[in-house]
Amino acid sequence: MLTFKLAWRNIIGAGLRTLLNVIVLSISFVVIIWQRGMLDGWHQQARRDTIDWEIGGGEYWQKNYDPYDLFTLDDSHSKIPEEVTGEISSNKMTPVLITQATIYPQGRMQSVLLRGIPPGQKILALPTEKLGGQSFEIPVMIGTRMAEATKLKSGDIVTIRWRDVNGTFDAAEAIVAGLFRTNVPKIDNGQIWLPLQRLQTMMQLPDEATILVTAPGTEQKGKIKGWLFKDQNTLLTEINQIIQQKKIGGSVLYIILLLLAMLAIFDTQVLSIFRRQKEIGTEIALGMTRGQVIRLFTLEGSMHAIFAAILAAIYGIPLLYLQAKNGIMMPENSDDYGIAIAEKIFPVYSLGLIISTILIIFLTATIVSFIPARKISQMKPTDAIRGKIN
Repeated sequence: MLTFKLAWRNIIGAGLRTLLNVIVLSISFVVIIWQRGMLDGWHQQARRDTIDWEIGGGEYWQKNYDPYDLFTLDDSHSKIPEEVTGEISSNKMTPVLITQATIYPQGRMQSVLLRGIPPGQKILALPTEKLGGQSFEIPVMIGTRMAEATKLKSGDIVTIRWRDVNGTFDAAEAIVAGLFRTNVPKIDNGQIWLPLQRLQTMMQLPDEATILVTAPGTEQKGKIKGWLFKDQNTLLTEINQIIQQKKIGGSVLYIILLLLAMLAIFDTQVLSIFRRQKEIGTEIALGMTRGQVIRLFTLEGSMHAIFAAILAAIYGIPLLYLQAKNGIMMPENSDDYGIAIAEKIFPVYSLGLIISTILIIFLTATIVSFIPARKISQMKPTDAIRGKIN
């Protein structure tokens, strides 16, 4: 208790030095929690949107399918297995047929991927009900990114040319039945969605598909001959790796902030030891052990972190709460990053994040305070009283 009272008196007596150290440390608290919360919020949003719009509960890939090699699409199709027809009819699985094609908007030529999907599917968030209308032209649906790139809008007519399974080229008119907006660029950029049966007829591939998307929460069907199952973790690997890299890169910022704050505390402790030589020598001469003196200075440094946490809570909690509630607007060109980024990202501040940040800063401040305090153990009381220190 005596050590705590002395530490409290010394901290309060330092005045402006204590205030500056506490302010710098509190900024470190808030910035670290904000940055980590921002990345965690982005991560959760990207995973959620990718699951809702693209991968569902996982996908069965035709054994030849490779999303990174377009040349495999010619052979990436097979008959829909009989053992999954029940799941498809009960909306627990939906087939998708993928092939290459070329469109000619306003006389220009652009390569695209045609994706056939049942208009009545309920697994993905795609508004496939827009494909249910009857028309002479092929009803298609595109995302807002694709619409901007091709200058197409709802109701426009565009020519599509494709090559069927026999290698014969064919062409037809398609009508843009509707647009959709999504945060997942993989199902938007360069993608055209149309009814599955229509695409199967165009490609002369009756009852065939490239991937089978399962509903979230459904059990895996098991091994299906000629098909490879990819679970959510596998399909989300790219997103997880990007977020992890962002976290590593972001660590540089708060390491710099920590170093600045720790340097301020270190300098304060060194200056305090230098100015209080006679006081320290007198305390040791009166019976205070060297260990108690070391604990005194270490406690003073730790109290900086405690006061900083209190100050950070005063202005940080309202600020971070407003950001978590209202979200943070992302720049307009964030759609071009190639990964799922919403217009607004809502930071997620977990209890584990807050506690770990407090512990890291508290332990760092304690260690930095202990380092200059070790020199006290080598001090002779007589020299300290005379104002000499080696």
